[in-house]
Amino acid sequence: MDRLRRIAGRLAVLVNHLTAGLLLSMFVVFLLQILFRYVLGWPVLWTVEWVTIAWLWGILLAFAFVLTPGEMIRLDILYNAAPRGARRAMDVFVGLVTAAIFAWTLPHAWDYVTFMKIERTAAFQWRFDLVFAVYIPFHIAVIVRMLALVWAGIAGDRPRAELEPRPETHDYD
Repeated sequence: MDRLRRIAGRLAVLVNHLTAGLLLSMFVVFLLQILFRYVLGWPVLWTVEWVTIAWLWGILLAFAFVLTPGEMIRLDILYNAAPRGARRAMDVFVGLVTAAIFAWTLPHAWDYVTFMKIERTAAFQWRFDLVFAVYIPFHIAVIVRMLALVWAGIAGDRPRAELEPRPETHDYD
């Protein structure tokens, strides 16, 4: 289990650096877009396409492999006001429903991503199945994360390494 955690940690660091590189490239390409369009008067399509694809990949990769549970955005006003048992029940319910929906839709998402091989992007002429391929690991990561949330709700705690000293985290003490 420790070996798996080390591998996951290294993957998270790698994807974190990749995401930072994608964000940097988006900023540079955005500046190029301004230069081309407003200074040189040459509107270019590839800049918009790159920023869109880089944003898609960065967001989905970061959620799948980098974010910790405490860093996720959630509406937790009612959650934080509820007693410990109710919070655990909410975690189990929400985790099961979300995991079930994502598990049920995974074959359809796979079909759609693989179907998109017939289309290409306008500027780069990249196949859309390659552009959208990042969605499949994201989809699977949501299932795994929700099942982990269910387990934490049933067991009543999470590993101490995942707990963060902020009131919005889901700890059960």
